[in-house]
Amino acid sequence: MILAEKTINVKQQNLVLTNQRALFWQEAETLVLSDLHLGKTAYFRKNGIALPTEIIDNDLKRLSDLIFHFHPKRMIVVGDFVHAGKNSEFKLFAKWKSQFSNFKIILIKGNHDRIAKEKMIDIGVTEVCEIYEEEHFIFSHEKVESQEKFVISGHLHPGIRMKTPVGRFVKFPCYIVSDFQLILPAFSSFTGLDTKNHPKNSSYYFFTKEEIYTI
Repeated sequence: MILAEKTINVKQQNLVLTNQRALFWQEAETLVLSDLHLGKTAYFRKNGIALPTEIIDNDLKRLSDLIFHFHPKRMIVVGDFVHAGKNSEFKLFAKWKSQFSNFKIILIKGNHDRIAKEKMIDIGVTEVCEIYEEEHFIFSHEKVESQEKFVISGHLHPGIRMKTPVGRFVKFPCYIVSDFQLILPAFSSFTGLDTKNHPKNSSYYFFTKEEIYTI
C-alpha cells in the first residue's frame, strides 16, 4: 500500500487524512471511515452482474494495512457498513475481523444498514447507534445540525471533477471540509462519485494513488 497523509487540525484535534479513503484521529487513536458497503459486489453477482471477488478482498487488505500502520485502538464507521442483506461477504468480514479480536468497531447506522443489530455483532461490530457523540465531534451518516460540535459524516461519496491539460475531465474521490463538517469519501472502491451536491464554502482534499492535494 502506498500511503499519503495530510494532517488537519479541527477543535484542537489532529485528523490525518489518507489517500486510502479513511482518516486517523490521533488523540483518540481511532480510525474513521464511511461507506464500506460490505456485500455490494456479492449482491450484484447474485443478480447476474459479473464482478470480481477481488474488490472486497482489496478493500479489506487496505483496511488491514491502515490498522498495521496507525495501530488504532478502535474504528468508527460512519454509516453504510453493509449494502444489502446478509450474504457471502459477511463471512469474509467475520474472518477478517478474527485477526483483530480486541479491535472495537462502532457503527453509526446509514441508510443501507437495514439488517438486525445482532447480525452486525455476529460478524464483529461492537456497538451500533444512530448518532455517536464524543468530546468535540458528532459522528453521523448524514449531516446533522450542531452549534457546538464538529460533524463527521459520509453518505455522499464525494468526488471532484477536474479538467486535464488535454481537455478531458477526470474524477477523484475527496474529503470535503467546512467550518462545521467533514464529509468522508466512500471507503469502498466500488462506488460512484458525487461531484455536485457539496456544501458551499468548503475546502477539498482530493487524492490519487500516491498523493493528496488541497483546493
